[in-house]
Amino acid sequence: MLLFDTLTSLPPAAHGAVVALGNFDGVHKGHQVVLEKARAVAAQKEKPFGVVTFEPHPRSIFSPADAPFRLTPRATKRRILEELGVDVLFELPFTYDFSKHTAAFFVEELMLNQLNISHAVAGHDFVFGHKRLGTMAVLKDIMQQYALDADEVAPVKDGAHVLWSSTRIREHLESGDVQKAADAMGRPYEIEGVVAHGEKRGRSIGFPTINLPLSDFLRPRFGVYAVRLTFNDQCYDGVANIGVRPTVDGETQTLEAHIFDFVGNLYDQNIRVALVDFIRPEQNFGGLDALKVQIKQDCLVARQRLA
Repeated sequence: MLLFDTLTSLPPAAHGAVVALGNFDGVHKGHQVVLEKARAVAAQKEKPFGVVTFEPHPRSIFSPADAPFRLTPRATKRRILEELGVDVLFELPFTYDFSKHTAAFFVEELMLNQLNISHAVAGHDFVFGHKRLGTMAVLKDIMQQYALDADEVAPVKDGAHVLWSSTRIREHLESGDVQKAADAMGRPYEIEGVVAHGEKRGRSIGFPTINLPLSDFLRPRFGVYAVRLTFNDQCYDGVANIGVRPTVDGETQTLEAHIFDFVGNLYDQNIRVALVDFIRPEQNFGGLDALKVQIKQDCLVARQRLA
């Protein structure tokens, strides 16, 4: 996948793409329908399959005080889009000044003049330009003026006729319902990052753990989860606590995972932790002995859920 985070000096291979437009936070099933439509048109036209998205997420510019909300921060979203077969990814740098561009400027100058796209695809609720005045009707109208097409993808709903949306997925995760979140995303929700050095307290009680900073990821409900971890092209089962570890810390938000049947040094390696099922809320046990007893029980439950 070719990746561009600037609009200057684009090579010929990046021109003429059929692009899907959007933030695509979560790259959920609704997003995947938009992406599949763009991929199909690109194949038909024999053009590159592209995605135009925005970094950082506009919400972080307009509401910087918000708690972390992203389902797929930049690196995670890049990986998923590449796995879905995207040929070229354009990450438009989003700033407050960028938001002042008119809808017409966005299409004519950025999409057509600089990116030289050949076709656009977006969801029914895609908006763009200053004060979000650019709608799909505006996009179609401007594209048609240049003898080009834009496709609007209708709302996509689940079997209960509920719209798949990033907002809905966030609600599921914040309530601990990771299975409903996984159903909407088409895969388990994952937190990924580089293993950090911790206090090595887990190994002292017989349960060595890895520690991942939560960084920009949305905080799911604090508690213990059955998880699957991916690293070095291998998948392992485990149990993880997400939260502030009230028994031993109480302040630092982190993901701490114990990997079943694994011995090795994973410091500084990138690991993906998929939340498979919620086991229990986080709680304070008052001491390490009581915590050790509970961790044994959590491991048994996690193994059963993962089986």
